[in-house]
Amino acid sequence: MLDKVSLQEQIRQSARDLVPAIRTRQNETAQLGRLPDATIDAMQEAGFFRIMQPKRFGGYELDPQDFFDVQQTLAEGCMSTAWVLGVVAIHNWQLGMFADQAQQDVWGNDDSVLISSSYMPVGKVEIVDGGYMLSGHWGFSSGSKHCQWAFLGAMIPSEGAPDYRTFLVPLGDYEIVDNWDVSGLEGTGSNDIVIREPVFVPEHRTHKSVDGFTGQNPGCAENTSPSFTLPFGQIFTRAVACSSIGALQGVVNNYVDVQKDRVGLNDGAKIAQDPNAQMALAEAIACIAECRAILKDDLDFFTHHANNGLELDINERIRRRFNASRISRKCADSVNELFIACGAQGIFRGHPLNRAWLDINAGRSHVANNPFKFGRNLGGTLLGLPNTDFFL
Repeated sequence: MLDKVSLQEQIRQSARDLVPAIRTRQNETAQLGRLPDATIDAMQEAGFFRIMQPKRFGGYELDPQDFFDVQQTLAEGCMSTAWVLGVVAIHNWQLGMFADQAQQDVWGNDDSVLISSSYMPVGKVEIVDGGYMLSGHWGFSSGSKHCQWAFLGAMIPSEGAPDYRTFLVPLGDYEIVDNWDVSGLEGTGSNDIVIREPVFVPEHRTHKSVDGFTGQNPGCAENTSPSFTLPFGQIFTRAVACSSIGALQGVVNNYVDVQKDRVGLNDGAKIAQDPNAQMALAEAIACIAECRAILKDDLDFFTHHANNGLELDINERIRRRFNASRISRKCADSVNELFIACGAQGIFRGHPLNRAWLDINAGRSHVANNPFKFGRNLGGTLLGLPNTDFFL
């Protein structure tokens, strides 16, 4: 295997090389309602799903920044592609936190097997000997048709503190409901998952939310890289935010190419002379730079603490969780200004701006990308109120 620096350079270059191909597949991806097999195959071949996967199962155990750089680059070509990678590849990191037997169950025969998810805490759980009986109906399982397992959320019945778990379930135990008919992020294939009759999930195929918070995960006994002690809530939430940065960068690239020589139909003036277009472009460039800088600072903070075994201050967790929630909103605000400044041409489906405009606004609707809840929590705790968020 290549040394770490060479591997980091290789995966970044592979992402840049893949952008033109996935850009040409944007319409096919939207029409399929999932990623084309050629796209999944290319990402598998490039090793993108292995970036944070345990080395014991063919992974690279690289840093979160390496992963998010690749995700943002792919989003320049197709945000649906980057979104699916962001969610599904992060699951390969989370599985490394599960007990070793769960990892063996999934990757024992094939370490390229993928996992989708729906963390909605809607599962119905009954405690039985050796594990749990699980049933329920979950929504928004991105990339589900490319995966052979699913992470599903549920609360364990408890008289004490809330016990939220992620349940690992094989494809044969659940049904994928093909109901993904949306505008924006059509290619993510975020279908519903249903378990109609309760199925048995052994204890080792569950992951406690509190372990993901403290970093004291069962999988750390075998996977000793500090990356498996990173707070799950801080990494996963960025996986559903960061593709917006790359998609906005793709818009900026196209906006310059399309608009610099275009003449307005109404007044015959060059769009390049329009102050609204100038300002919208400048603000978008600044938004990208700001989001990337804050993301890097946050990831460096968490990685530094993990590498040095340092405890994370709860106030820092709260503040940096708010940072993550603002990424999608800032990108949506920027692309909306570019869309307006573009004029009526932007409403045509074939316009380079139209797809990213739909996708970025669709990503903004994810519950993790709504900064109001997390901003209130930050402001409230600073004013002396108790913390209300534990997905930190």
